[in-house]
Amino acid sequence: MICERRYEGPDMAHCPAYQGPICSLCCTLDARCGDLCKPHAQLAVQWSAALRWLLPRRIWPYLDTGLSHFLLLMGVIVPLLAALFGLLYRQEISSLAELAASESALRSGFLKAYMALLVMAGLVAWWLVLAHQSRQVAQEESNRQTHLLVQEIESHRQTDQALQQARLAADQARRIVDQANQAKSRYISAISHELRTPLNSILGYAQLMGEDAGIAPHRQQAVSVIKRGGEHLLSLIEGTLDIARIEAGKLTLNVKPMQFADCVHEVAALFELQAAAKGLRFAFEAVGSLPEVVRADEQRVRQVLINLLGNAIKFTAAGQVTFKMRHMREMAYIDIEDTGPGMSAAELERIFEPFARGSTTGQSVGGASGAGLGLTIAKMLTDLMGGDMTVDSTPGQGSVFRVRLFLPEVHLAPGSFAATKVRDAWRRPQGYEGPRKKLLVVDNEEPDRELLVQLLAPMGFELRTAASGHDCLDLLAAGYRPDAVFMDLAMAGIDGWETLRRVRRAGLTDIHLAIVSANAFDKGLDNDVGIRPEDFILKPVRHAELLDWLERKLALRWHYGAPVADSLPDITVPALRVRPDALQLASLLEVVNLGFYRGILNKLAEIETQQPATTAFVEDLRLLARQFRFEAMARELTQKEPDHEPDA
Repeated sequence: MICERRYEGPDMAHCPAYQGPICSLCCTLDARCGDLCKPHAQLAVQWSAALRWLLPRRIWPYLDTGLSHFLLLMGVIVPLLAALFGLLYRQEISSLAELAASESALRSGFLKAYMALLVMAGLVAWWLVLAHQSRQVAQEESNRQTHLLVQEIESHRQTDQALQQARLAADQARRIVDQANQAKSRYISAISHELRTPLNSILGYAQLMGEDAGIAPHRQQAVSVIKRGGEHLLSLIEGTLDIARIEAGKLTLNVKPMQFADCVHEVAALFELQAAAKGLRFAFEAVGSLPEVVRADEQRVRQVLINLLGNAIKFTAAGQVTFKMRHMREMAYIDIEDTGPGMSAAELERIFEPFARGSTTGQSVGGASGAGLGLTIAKMLTDLMGGDMTVDSTPGQGSVFRVRLFLPEVHLAPGSFAATKVRDAWRRPQGYEGPRKKLLVVDNEEPDRELLVQLLAPMGFELRTAASGHDCLDLLAAGYRPDAVFMDLAMAGIDGWETLRRVRRAGLTDIHLAIVSANAFDKGLDNDVGIRPEDFILKPVRHAELLDWLERKLALRWHYGAPVADSLPDITVPALRVRPDALQLASLLEVVNLGFYRGILNKLAEIETQQPATTAFVEDLRLLARQFRFEAMARELTQKEPDHEPDA
């Protein structure tokens, strides 16, 4: 405790003042302990013990008071002073024996001096008693504070030890969580790759068949069903990947100037058509003027708007969806209100959790199941962009989602911002102007190679294929010079990354390189071959994305053919419909109320045969029947035909 070193055993002793070992030198030099190791060696203790031996027990409690100490002290001082003055008096008397008259005067003087000195001694004695008591109180308080300090030091030591143990436990738990996250990411990446590969063929050929005008209408309906199913499965995969990227901190924002006003109006127009197809009113309100250009990640802003508006329309059976947008002081305020089923307080607490589907929101109108990822991704993207998302909902009255995003306005000179070209969704390119372009497709999966060939060859491209990285390098070494190369990553032999490195090392810098792969996690990773995220095309390949890349890289100007009605997969454009006569409607309504699925289809086929002009109306009801939306069919059959002229 006191000594920094341990000496020989005979020179060490236990110090009760410091509660630890102490050597003889430190014990000699330290005087603050009050000789706690020798309590009976103090004069006060010995004197108190003697008094307790002499005096009766009932007086013992008064021995330690200040008055008793004063009386004891005066009991010593009074006789000592008396003896001293008596001795001096005797000497004076002996020297003045012949003067008898002065004896009385001398006695009076000595007595007065004795009494004065006695009073002064009493004052000094009382001061000494008080000082002694103050010293005792101070020492007791010092001991108490020292004891508390020692306890606090010990408590800090225990707390520090507990914190160290907790830190070790937290580090271990963090390592376990990191390992679990890495395992989850590897699992999601592997599952994503395995699911995207067959989906590439399913959706790719579904898109090609949907663009084929020679396919019968009833087969086009089957193709549309296949396409919607594939798109739904793809949305689940992409949603899960987005959540995994955000949780892992690997999702980065591509912030750059974007045409904000055009983007908002485009999204509003897109969902206005979808709402009209369901018989909903769609209101878009832009409060004030929206800035033309802001700094933001356009893809993620669109994703938030599409997820929220898509949910609002999906889960609203009747009524209205309102989309409000205002921008002020560099902040965008977005309100999306619907008249859907609403949510309870318990559902609101978990509405942003992944795969959370409440009793009222778990199924969309008509029975189409929701994945439970749209709101989660929208909330996480909003937080990632530094924004805020809240929701207010009342069961049976609808919901209101409110979003705040920091979107600073960009002030540019006229003409200095190159607007992003929005492709006409209702037209497909049939070819391009200028000399023929050569393309090389490198993929170890033959169906994926053939899919790109069937898509691009009819448009005038000259295509060659390679089944591996070695075949690709052999073609290039033989003198083949394509304008662009589409490279898969997961291939036998050398993978896509190594193939691209060797292409770059060969000095072929004039060839445009793009990756077409199902490895979604590799898209945002840094690489040493100059592949940017916009040069990474994920499987399943979307035709529009692929054609946009070719248009940018090869500076193409397209030739457009006839409009294609199925270019927007989840939006049905309402056509001018002719309703059957009242007798047919009544008989059909009777079968619908019974819920007889086969009878409904037979009755619809009968109406279509007898009244061919009602084909559009019958096709819409047939779609509702396949989704078992009998209540929606009943509402459609019982509503009156609107009196209006067709739109131009």
